[in-house]
Amino acid sequence: MARPIGAKEKLREHFLSNIGRVMDSEELREVCSNQTEWARRVRELRTEEGYQILTHNDRSDLKPGQYILENSKPQPAFERAISKETRAFVLDRNGFTCQMCGAVAGELHQYDPSRKTRLHIGHIIDKSQGGDDSSANLRALCSVCNEGASNLTLDRPSIQKLLIQVRRAKAGDQVELLKWLIGKFPKQAKEFLK
Repeated sequence: MARPIGAKEKLREHFLSNIGRVMDSEELREVCSNQTEWARRVRELRTEEGYQILTHNDRSDLKPGQYILENSKPQPAFERAISKETRAFVLDRNGFTCQMCGAVAGELHQYDPSRKTRLHIGHIIDKSQGGDDSSANLRALCSVCNEGASNLTLDRPSIQKLLIQVRRAKAGDQVELLKWLIGKFPKQAKEFLK
C-alpha cells in the first residue's frame, strides 16, 4: 500500500506545475486539503529545499498572501538545526507568545481569525545574514508574523545607515543589490531608466 502524499509534497508538486503563475494563500490551503500547516510547509520548501518561492517581500508587484515560483531549480538551502530542546526553551522563555504581535499560542489570531495561532521559532538575525541557531538569536513568532519577517532584524536601519553600508560594499555586491532591487521594483526601475 502506497503511503499518502503529505502536504509538503502536494505543495511542491503544485508549485512545480505552476511555475511563473501567481497563487494566493486560499489556493495553497486547498492544495493541502485545508490544512493549517500550509504556510509552514511553504517555508520548508524555501528554507530546507531551496525553492525560490517569492512573496511580497521579494517583489513589489505581489500582494501579501501571494506566492510565485519563478523556476524549478532549487538554490542551496540551510540545514534545519534547531533542536527540540532549544525550541522548547525559546517558547517557554517567550511565554508562548509571538514576539512581534503578541498573539498567544492556541488562541484565534487577531489578523487571521479563521485559524488558531501557531508559534514558530524565528531568527532575530537571519542565517542568510550571518545569524546562528543559538537560543540568544531565536524568538517565538506566529505564522502570520514569521511569513512577513523573512530576513528582517528587529531594528530596521535608517536610510543613512543603509546607504553607508551599500557604499562600503564591494562593487559586485552592489550590482547584486541593484539586480535584486530591479527585480523587486520592475515598474519603478523602468521609470528611472527613461
